[in-house]
Amino acid sequence: MNAVTLLRRLLLALTLALPLVVSAKEAAPASDDPVLEAKVMRISAELRCLVCQNQTIADSHADLAQDLRGQVREMLRQGKSEAQILDYMTQRYGDFVLYRPPVKSTTTLLWYGPAALLIGGVIVLIVVLRRRSKLPDDRFEPDAPDEAEPSDAPAR
Repeated sequence: MNAVTLLRRLLLALTLALPLVVSAKEAAPASDDPVLEAKVMRISAELRCLVCQNQTIADSHADLAQDLRGQVREMLRQGKSEAQILDYMTQRYGDFVLYRPPVKSTTTLLWYGPAALLIGGVIVLIVVLRRRSKLPDDRFEPDAPDEAEPSDAPAR
């Protein structure tokens, strides 16, 4: 490879990488207090991201999750306890915001629904297999096509 080709490839690579550098965001400033930041992350790990829904706000990079982390940080600076912050978030967003919602009458289906479906599926499987074992073997053999009937297909 000569120097001109190498230089062209380098310029092409830099040109393609330029949009990546330009679109990068600056990291949000974290608290100067590492103890406060640890509390923020511990509480954030208990709250579900309302945008992602399968991540905590500690793990999410969504703008709303960043705002909620900032709100948790500010509430901690105001001297609120973890329970007060979780109660505030639950009042504002409902039990759904909790990554591990409490067992209540309104969340019964959420907690016990998957187990009920699994047990129901196993019961249906057992019933079907028992009924099938009582059937005679000739019920499982494919029927032979009746050769006496003419076929609808034209003869070649």
